[in-house]
Amino acid sequence: MPLFSPRRYQPPFYPYSREKESLSMGLFTAFEAVTKGILFDCRMCGNCILQETALVCPMTCPKGMRNGLCGGATPEACEVDPTRPCTWYVIYDKAEKKGQLDKLLEINAPMDGDRVGRETWLEVIRVWRKRGGPKLLDYFRDRQKFDEEREGLFREIRQPDWWQGDAEYHAPQYEEPISQFEANLRTGAFTTVTEIAPPLTASTEIIGKKVGWLKGYVAAANFTDNASASPRMSSIASSKICMGHGIEPIMQIQARDRNRTVIESDVMGAAGLGIRNILCITGDHQRFGPGPLSKPDQFDMDAVQMLWMLRRMRDEDIYLDGRTIKIPPRFFLGAAASPFGAPPKYEAIRAEKKINAGAQFIQTQPIFDYDRFTDWLEALDKRNLLNKVYLLPGLIPLKSARATHFMDEEVPGVVIPPELIKRMDEAGDKEGQQQEGVTIALELIEKLKNTPGINGLHVMAVHWEAIVPRLIEEAGLPRPLEQPLPETEPASSQV
Repeated sequence: MPLFSPRRYQPPFYPYSREKESLSMGLFTAFEAVTKGILFDCRMCGNCILQETALVCPMTCPKGMRNGLCGGATPEACEVDPTRPCTWYVIYDKAEKKGQLDKLLEINAPMDGDRVGRETWLEVIRVWRKRGGPKLLDYFRDRQKFDEEREGLFREIRQPDWWQGDAEYHAPQYEEPISQFEANLRTGAFTTVTEIAPPLTASTEIIGKKVGWLKGYVAAANFTDNASASPRMSSIASSKICMGHGIEPIMQIQARDRNRTVIESDVMGAAGLGIRNILCITGDHQRFGPGPLSKPDQFDMDAVQMLWMLRRMRDEDIYLDGRTIKIPPRFFLGAAASPFGAPPKYEAIRAEKKINAGAQFIQTQPIFDYDRFTDWLEALDKRNLLNKVYLLPGLIPLKSARATHFMDEEVPGVVIPPELIKRMDEAGDKEGQQQEGVTIALELIEKLKNTPGINGLHVMAVHWEAIVPRLIEEAGLPRPLEQPLPETEPASSQV
């Protein structure tokens, strides 16, 4: 077992090519790999961020998460491999004991394939010489100066020129709303959106049918992106079909099945199709999908990195590799949150990283325990986040007692109070259970719409979309407004 990190999930990386590598360099790299393997179970990722993660290697995470824990993590175990601890819980715990939680706010870069399997100690020495410090004598005579220069040294190493991540908030660099969804939120009116699961077939009929039920009631409709690692019609295709039937879509895009090239390509294609709302998620691990299991590689990017990359594409007109985008895409960027996934103080750090990276709205896992939800809100408020993002808590209308037990026992990040479970158990037959589920949903909506810091609601009806109009009508929620938007399509002469 390593001395400082949980055991790693996958073997260490090797260079893509050893061309021009001298024998002495190969031996030095091997020595470094063995030494760091004993200490940290190092995977030789080529971009060490141990200075930011309390000397615990994040690459021991089965997903390779470099910017915080995932929505399914628990204090007891990793969601992918329950025989091992969650790497990021270990990081948060050690960082808190050292008083270094705020160091976890820096947005860390994805790996550079040219660097994996390479040495990093010599890189530290090279940058140290170039910077002319920190000087070892300053450790004794001016500790503050030494610490500042040491921080600058390691930041230059871990933040390459093509990334330049930081821990600062980056406000959007545009003034007029990009989408009807954003325009509704800007009015200050309580804004309701919903979710439509993409079909399991090639037929578009079911999307049109569900959009017909929801049109005029919701400002936008989410389309999941192969949730639970289970294939369905793509989110981008479903979103385009939805637009044709008259509701603005929120296209979810997950990192699990894509590398950075495909992510940039897909979102550029979505922008070309007129899709303006993008929700970035890391994605469920491959093991949660139907068999046979796909090769369980660590993810190329996480949701924080996706947000950072897409925001820069929109606001700085550049691809990740630095190429200029002559006609940049226009996105209203969103992220997901799990208020009950981890202690609120940890979840608030994760939310802040997403907001700093570019998230303008956040949709949460379903809320059933209102009191615990307000604990999460308070943690966000303590970090001054509520005025930087639109918050739309999730709501699932309970359809049956069986479904209630399943969500409470099997779905990570979902907490249903015992009293609500009891109400569903005692509700009688199918119709009685559905009515009780509607009653519970209306009670929660009443609390949420009167909660400071909440801007709207994300209704996830889980194949019960027909109930959404009734909920909106009986809860007295505002209908969406149609507002003129600035021209967003490029002129034909520019294409």
